[in-house]
Amino acid sequence: MDAFRARIAQGTCRVPRIVRNSYMQIHSRWILTLFVLVASAVGLAAQEKAEAATIRALEMKWTESYKQRNIDILSSLLAEDFVITVEDGSTYSKAGYISHSADASTRVQVAEMSDLKVRMHGDTAIVTGAYHERGESNGKPYEYHDRLTDVWMKFGGKWQVVASHYSVPYKQ
Repeated sequence: MDAFRARIAQGTCRVPRIVRNSYMQIHSRWILTLFVLVASAVGLAAQEKAEAATIRALEMKWTESYKQRNIDILSSLLAEDFVITVEDGSTYSKAGYISHSADASTRVQVAEMSDLKVRMHGDTAIVTGAYHERGESNGKPYEYHDRLTDVWMKFGGKWQVVASHYSVPYKQ
């Protein structure tokens, strides 16, 4: 049998030319299929990386809009059914959050994010990170150091945040 395969490989065996061609076609198809799968995986990874960068940029835009009280931008970033849970456990809808953000008695001096990690799941992105805010509320200074989780979803080609949770890290 080994001599037979050697003759096929050398092309000196004339009878099983169909077998040799069939083997070559199957081998070529496997290589092509493998190439397509690898190329698809590389393309998806690049797309996920680009989407994650978009989400990071939207997080920064959201933070700056909150600090500047830019209600139009905030409104465009938040989904209609948006809900946020803040440090004391209170929850706010989109309207409640925007109302809080527009409150002139609160002046945000510092609003910054760090340690952001974005995990992509198709048209959903989950962001975790740290948030620091300092300012004045009703003339009194305040400062928060929080951990956050934000959930973004893509609706009609546009990313919007649907849920957000801020909590104060536990200190032992």
